[in-house]
Amino acid sequence: MRENAPEHGALRTPRAAGLAGIVFALLLAAAMVLVRLAIPEGADAVTAGGFTDSGHRDALRAALALVPFAGIFFLWFLGAIRAHVGAVEDKFLATVFLGSGLVFTATLFGAAAAAGAVLAVDRPPGLPPSAAWDFGRHLAYTLMTGYAMRMAAVFVSSLSVMGHRLGVLPRPLTIAGFVTVLVLLFVSSNVPWAELVLPAWSLLTGLHILRAGRGKGGG
Repeated sequence: MRENAPEHGALRTPRAAGLAGIVFALLLAAAMVLVRLAIPEGADAVTAGGFTDSGHRDALRAALALVPFAGIFFLWFLGAIRAHVGAVEDKFLATVFLGSGLVFTATLFGAAAAAGAVLAVDRPPGLPPSAAWDFGRHLAYTLMTGYAMRMAAVFVSSLSVMGHRLGVLPRPLTIAGFVTVLVLLFVSSNVPWAELVLPAWSLLTGLHILRAGRGKGGG
């Protein structure tokens, strides 16, 4: 029975990666939508006075509660993929893959902390000072769309290249990965809601890995 243990472990890893990728995608998408609704960006953004509305504040609190769990499942997704690739991984791509994933997680947490600071600077009447509001809002969006999404682009590109070289990702999903990279690099910081391509790609990738793992298990 011990001889079969490595094989069973190899079959479980793709399933773990697929499930983690799906849960990460759903949590991140929900958090992004809630942040966009709670702290809009642009000329029509909610002002500091408008943020006293309980709906905006509750949406932000819900988003902040989801972000840590999204980060945890992303790290699980990252680790499960590395375990599945194993000794055949390209050292250069694996280093870029791991490094960009860790920096993305840290930057995502930083963006969440900046958004949370908007809640923390409230005064007794519930009105954040205008300067603190503007600083917190712009810092949160800069970290998320300017830095976290670009690190995510590096992560997606390295995974897409590894998946293509090893033949574990189909051509359409590889192409979708590179399209996601272009959007995250050049569009997400200028076009609102464009960052949702990341959870969309993660969902597709997770579903593919999960289905592939089930196919191997069934065989």
